[in-house]
Amino acid sequence: MSTTTENTQRLLQSFVPASSSRAQVSVSTGAAPNASALGIATYSSGDVPASLGMNRERLVSAGFTGAPGKALAVASVAGPIVIATGMGSPDDLTADRIRDAAAAFARAASSHSRLAFSLDGLEHLRTDIAAQAVVEGILLGRYEFTGFGRAPTSVPVEEICVVGSSIDESEARTGAERGVVYSEATILARNLANSPHNYLTATQLGRVATDLAEQKGFEVQIFDKEALQRLQCGGLLGVNAGSVEPPCMIKLVYKPAERPSGTLALVGKGVMYDSGGISLKPNDNVHARMKNDMSGAAAVLAALAPLRELGCKTTVTGFLMCTDNMPSGTAQALGDVITTHGGRTVEVTNTDAEGRLVMCDALAMAVEEGHDAIIDIATLTGSVMRALGPDIAGLFGNHPKLVEQVKHAAEITGEPVWQLPLHEAYRKVLDSDVASMKNTGPTGGSQPDGIVAALYLAEFVGSVPWAHVDICGTAWHEKDELWRRAGCSGFGARLLVELAMHFEAPAPRSAKH
Repeated sequence: MSTTTENTQRLLQSFVPASSSRAQVSVSTGAAPNASALGIATYSSGDVPASLGMNRERLVSAGFTGAPGKALAVASVAGPIVIATGMGSPDDLTADRIRDAAAAFARAASSHSRLAFSLDGLEHLRTDIAAQAVVEGILLGRYEFTGFGRAPTSVPVEEICVVGSSIDESEARTGAERGVVYSEATILARNLANSPHNYLTATQLGRVATDLAEQKGFEVQIFDKEALQRLQCGGLLGVNAGSVEPPCMIKLVYKPAERPSGTLALVGKGVMYDSGGISLKPNDNVHARMKNDMSGAAAVLAALAPLRELGCKTTVTGFLMCTDNMPSGTAQALGDVITTHGGRTVEVTNTDAEGRLVMCDALAMAVEEGHDAIIDIATLTGSVMRALGPDIAGLFGNHPKLVEQVKHAAEITGEPVWQLPLHEAYRKVLDSDVASMKNTGPTGGSQPDGIVAALYLAEFVGSVPWAHVDICGTAWHEKDELWRRAGCSGFGARLLVELAMHFEAPAPRSAKH
């Protein structure tokens, strides 16, 4: 077996870990007997928790003011090491603030594998929400990608105990267990997107999906190049034309045990590596990041994984549109015309606007299947990244109620989105003299490419309720910031899980006349 194959198999096993490796959670209204580190929520004003054994003056003299995201280890004579975690003002308590504090605690306790965190002082939030945020902050804050020999800087988290003097133990356990499952979705998406292109090809992602489906109880179907040709998926095939690696469409279907409350389609951009094709990207560090151009597909796959365990009542179908985008003698050229699924022709005016090409085939198929709504997620346009930065994803949509559901899920999971206009007046830049439409408008920094890309995708969904999430900026973090680790972020995985769990089918829109 070659070294590459061995490493690929090892990666596949790490993406689909054994259930025995999951962090164990517990709840206690007293002490946490097994914990070696205890986090204490500490506000920037008001009384200091007596369990710290220090007054505010002593804390401030040690450099700790209770500011959000800060932590200070306090020596203890017996029992677990106590770590004060900053919560900021008590008037600003949110799940996001708890998630940040728990991550700061987990990082300060990096040499400890058995952790506890107190919910005392956090009673303004529902117990299950607070417990979930604690677990997510700890697990996501301690995440490290070590798939290729990089030495870890912390020990794995084995146990998390949520403690509180007056908490509802049942609610706390429900939230803590949900936090583990949601965190695993983000961690899976991070692992996939962080994996180098030479180890995680479209074919290998299909194997990951197959392994995961066997464990997690959803269906998977792999469409190879010949099947894609029969389906006339000219968008995906055109992007793949310059590559020696074959493309594939990975279709995932989760069906609830009982009659579904609705049907939701998720479409993920799975460009395993994006050189730009003939429209080659500049020779800078952006090339090394292009392994994460499949972050949308990673988020969709990761979102399907926990639905059975969570008891999701929505039928969810995922389309992962997977290929790389390479320049070669067979590559798609500027000016080429492709025929997409459903018969629409597209003049390719920029081969680096490939994400919208690979996804449009799946959008057309999702419409044919008659889903109640469609969500696509993709690292699509630099213009959205420039507009909203690395923390906020762009959101477009043709149905207000569906857009509101996405916004609500984003708020719950701490993965913020901002709605941008689907401005129909810009649609004319996609008019073509030789085909149904072009894939891009004029080039240049002043062009609203994020909106134009969304308008392109909207052509393939018609009147079906649809939303588009552009994660170009949020899919990558430059530096470690609490639970947001440097590298590929896994943004969108928990958002999609939350959306599927609480999805309500919106009323169909009236067709355009």
